Amino acid sequence: MTVCTQIKEGRVVSTRAALNLNGLSVTVGEMAAALERVAGAKVSGRIKWLPDAALQTIVGGNISLFTSMCEKTREDALELMMQHAAEHGANAVLGVRYDANEVMQGVTEVLAYGSAVVVEPNV
Repeated sequence: MTVCTQIKEGRVVSTRAALNLNGLSVTVGEMAAALERVAGAKVSGRIKWLPDAALQTIVGGNISLFTSMCEKTREDALELMMQHAAEHGANAVLGVRYDANEVMQGVTEVLAYGSAVVVEPNV
């Protein structure tokens, strides 16, 4: 299999993977088109065209798949911290920070922490 990548301004613009056999070369796009002709749009529509994280680590830049996953994880950690603070009667959290620890190979926990306080308006 051959992978050809077009890079523009430090970002992957397109990736073209091809299956090469003696006298035959078929791209992934051509295979998807053939699948659609044979099985229909509903079946071929299940193909997910995602950026290759391994390739993005080689060419540099943000790894979009990991970036969105990390953003969601931080959002979940912040929401959980806010829930815990509210359960203890707080209406604000000061000095919010994030921390990440590798629990085991390939598994990382993300924590959000701060000081849960009750803020009252000055009258």
